Amino acid sequence: MAMGNDIVDTPESWEVVASRTPFQGAKTAVRSDQVRMPDRAVVRRDYQAHPGSVCVLALDEEQRVLVLKQFRHPVRHRLWELPAGLLDVAGENPLHAAQRELYEEAHVKAEDWRVLADFFSSPGGSDEAVRIFLARGLAEAEGERYEVSEEEADMEIARIALADLVAGVLAGRLGNPGLVTGVLAASAALAGEGLDALRPALAPWPARPYEA
Repeated sequence: MAMGNDIVDTPESWEVVASRTPFQGAKTAVRSDQVRMPDRAVVRRDYQAHPGSVCVLALDEEQRVLVLKQFRHPVRHRLWELPAGLLDVAGENPLHAAQRELYEEAHVKAEDWRVLADFFSSPGGSDEAVRIFLARGLAEAEGERYEVSEEEADMEIARIALADLVAGVLAGRLGNPGLVTGVLAASAALAGEGLDALRPALAPWPARPYEA
């Protein structure tokens, strides 16, 4: 029986007989692969090809989390979320991307950065990999605010107690995957070995290799 450190996701690749991209969007695409199964049958698997994302759980000295409320057209909801963004450049350092998103979306900088959690957002239908950073030692960023547009122009920004966000997740009131994963991971870390025991900010990320 597998236990403890034996419970680990493992990389594996099955033979792709053919592949095509029937749709290419501005940031993501739809890929259609013909994949050979263990019984030798070949089946089609369609999925979103995604560059990857970063999220930032910015935690202040009062155990409050910086969150944004933003409209998301596909789900027709305005969701409370963590500052987040795409890895727009192949091989981009995810820490640099996270620092940029925290500045652009909230005009905030942080002294202490750690990796909080890594996850695949929807592995049955997308190859998107997400890294959530914990940011502490928060302060207002210097200079003028970054000019936002589109959905971000209508964002609401707040600082909410971590415990209240955890309660909201468990009650079904909050459903953004980055926020759900981030606040539960932070709560678990605080109840366990503490936030200082989290992985360093430049920890390897096999799902999205990068240059430090």
